[in-house]
Amino acid sequence: MIKKDDIQNILSTQGLEVWGVVAESKPKSLERFKTWIKDGLHGALSYLADDRAIKREDLKNYYPDIKSTLVIAFDYSHIARSAKKFYDSGESNGLKIANYVVGFQGRDYHYEVRDKLQVIGEELQKLDPELEFKFSLDTQPILERDFAYQSGLGWYGKNSMLINRHIGSYFIIGSLLLNKEVEAPNDKFETDHCGKCTRCADACPTDAIDLEKRTIIADKCISTFTIEHFKEIEAPVGFDKAHGEIFGCDICQDVCPWNMRLERKLETDSEAFKESGKQFIDFFLTRPVSVIIEELEAMSNREYRRQFKGTPLERTGRVGMLKNLKYYLD
Repeated sequence: MIKKDDIQNILSTQGLEVWGVVAESKPKSLERFKTWIKDGLHGALSYLADDRAIKREDLKNYYPDIKSTLVIAFDYSHIARSAKKFYDSGESNGLKIANYVVGFQGRDYHYEVRDKLQVIGEELQKLDPELEFKFSLDTQPILERDFAYQSGLGWYGKNSMLINRHIGSYFIIGSLLLNKEVEAPNDKFETDHCGKCTRCADACPTDAIDLEKRTIIADKCISTFTIEHFKEIEAPVGFDKAHGEIFGCDICQDVCPWNMRLERKLETDSEAFKESGKQFIDFFLTRPVSVIIEELEAMSNREYRRQFKGTPLERTGRVGMLKNLKYYLD
């Protein structure tokens, strides 16, 4: 069996410190997820209810040889803190993009996480040549937050995000499904530290957070509206009170005490955000909205894809970004 110290050493070379292991192959929140789908709360996220749903019922349906899952938090909280400094400085035009857009050197995080998972898996194979693995992130039919919760990475916040005591909620979950058991770390985090706090729901302009069920009503969510709707569609009620979001939304995370605690504890400045996010800052976050719209309208879809290829903004496309920007046109 591969030991926890060896796993930690491998992860540390990739700048990763928060991880866990789970032997269970069945998600504990499956019925909750099914109810969320049945009630139509997934809204435009139709891919969550597609034919692959059966695979979510057991990891063995996705990887029959699984014996354990190594779950890793890919932390980008430093960028979230740096972004806040940038926005608070008055340098921006009032528009905002989700912190994860910049959190992985401006690359689509799927590429960054996948590449690191591949390296980690290959390093583990050097310790055990019989080890085989499949990597997983949010593109696979797996309830990744469930297994992150089971592995001890954190608890479900009232905004449905997984929250870790040490790094808050600004992280992406990536996993390696293994055909061997591996040693788990000693510490597991408590299941709930939200208490009576409702700051996330109180701050959400569109009332997208269901506090009782600790979940999101997708069609009310600013992230869903600005990322998943590629054409003209009516904005959710309350969007006029948004904070300038044109791609994704971090409002409920920004006000979370577990993220604010890090901001108070760890000194930072806006340079990390400005360096990794230069492409987005120069195009979207410092120029007049009317100028941005004019340039996008003159640009072809192909030109837009070429300019933002390999970044999260490629997903929404030129037309989708125009839709979002027009809500902020004076």
